[in-house]
Amino acid sequence: MRRVRTRFAPSPTGFLHLGGIRTALYNYLLAKKYNGDFILRIEDTDRTRFVEGAQDYIIEALKWLGIEPNEGIYNGGPHEPYLQSLRKDIYKKYALKLVDSGWAYYCFDTQEELDEMHRKMSESNIANPQYNYISRNYMKNSLTLSKEEVNSRIANGESYVIRFKIPENEIVRFHDIVRGWIKVDSKTLDDKVLLKSDGMATYHLAATVDDHLMEISHIIRGEEWLPSAPLHYLMNKAFGWLDTIPEFVHLPLLLKPNGQGKLSKRDAEEGGFPIFPLSYIDPRTNNKITGFKDKGYLPEAIINALVLLGWNPGNNKEIMSIDELIETFSLEKLQKSGARFNIKKFEWFNHQYIKSSSNSDLFEYFNEYKNEDINKLNKVCDLVKERANFIDDIYNNSKYFFIPPKEFDKGNLNDEQIDFSIKWIENFMSLISNKPLEFDILHDFLKETLEKDNLKMVDVMPAFRLILFGTTNGPDIIKSIIILGLDETLNRINYFKNNLKNL
Repeated sequence: MRRVRTRFAPSPTGFLHLGGIRTALYNYLLAKKYNGDFILRIEDTDRTRFVEGAQDYIIEALKWLGIEPNEGIYNGGPHEPYLQSLRKDIYKKYALKLVDSGWAYYCFDTQEELDEMHRKMSESNIANPQYNYISRNYMKNSLTLSKEEVNSRIANGESYVIRFKIPENEIVRFHDIVRGWIKVDSKTLDDKVLLKSDGMATYHLAATVDDHLMEISHIIRGEEWLPSAPLHYLMNKAFGWLDTIPEFVHLPLLLKPNGQGKLSKRDAEEGGFPIFPLSYIDPRTNNKITGFKDKGYLPEAIINALVLLGWNPGNNKEIMSIDELIETFSLEKLQKSGARFNIKKFEWFNHQYIKSSSNSDLFEYFNEYKNEDINKLNKVCDLVKERANFIDDIYNNSKYFFIPPKEFDKGNLNDEQIDFSIKWIENFMSLISNKPLEFDILHDFLKETLEKDNLKMVDVMPAFRLILFGTTNGPDIIKSIIILGLDETLNRINYFKNNLKNL
């Protein structure tokens, strides 16, 4: 078996969202599963669409998520450089090889001539006007011009591009691990530009050459690249590389929450949920786009939720560490159909990971309370992380254990409910004043007292939380009393009573 070498090759024409992250993740998991190599290559040949800051964003996002390459753009390797704009001379050499072997040709057509060609083909009711096996026979290129004229034009500095020559009447047959054998009639393909007039390679040439030179074993990418796969297969054939051609793996789309169409930035903006790992400033609007990190998600939760969008481990297990994912992952379990994005599922995973995090890992989110008594910190952390969906919840739900609330949000409680609850709470506190501050004892006594008074938790607990934390929602009351202590609990009750008229 050849060494597994996968690559994530994003283009810095935009900021990396979940679709790209999932592609990187699957490449990473496969490489790690077989002790292979995961490579980060930046495909920046399209300079007209280059977005300032996008390349650094890609690197930082992958670092935050823990999807780090062992070879590539920022840590080097045996196939440097890993930035395609620095490999211009390599691509030109290979483009000229294709010209010499008859698999590619020079084109000197102006934009006006190309527009005219498309117009005439449209008028002839040709459904998809393109530079192909028909139109190349009457355009201005090295197939229709003499060798002397071609050389003269090049020597005189005339602008040209190099196009790949798609063979006529050929069924292109290649295999995809997700989709099986695929057949395409070469008549449906056009002669793509391989080398642009500025001497820079297009994606098709650069990616094919680099994948060969970098010994890539698997090309794992989104299904939007599936229409390009026949061309890439033919290019490998033209170079004589079919014996080492990488395995094709075209991933299913990430779908909108309603399942209708591809997930987009606009869907995220309209739905109020993140699809980018890190926040950034949109260079077009100057607006801040908030990412998962700033929303309070843990990177492990993002990885776990994302891997299941398009892949199934074959069992009912959902929570899996990165080591478990590496061990379990296989390309054969990738699904063909699109995967619907559900932000609630991401929130659920985040809650599970926060809840299972060690207290020491979460202490950094306590901000100014990090220097409090360690025993109290542990108790507070144990309590609040059970209810936390986001990192901010750790701080927001813990701060009133250290600082009494001065503002109170009554929610749906009316004055009559509050007055009744205060009297009941004061009586309850007097009844437990001589009892040990132990959860089981106090919890059972609370239930007994409520039953005796023919009350339910909902009748008095919202007001109790309002008194202790300034809001009707909050952690378990008995656990909160134990952490605060009887004296502090009574102090808060008295403060609330004394300031009730001001609420």
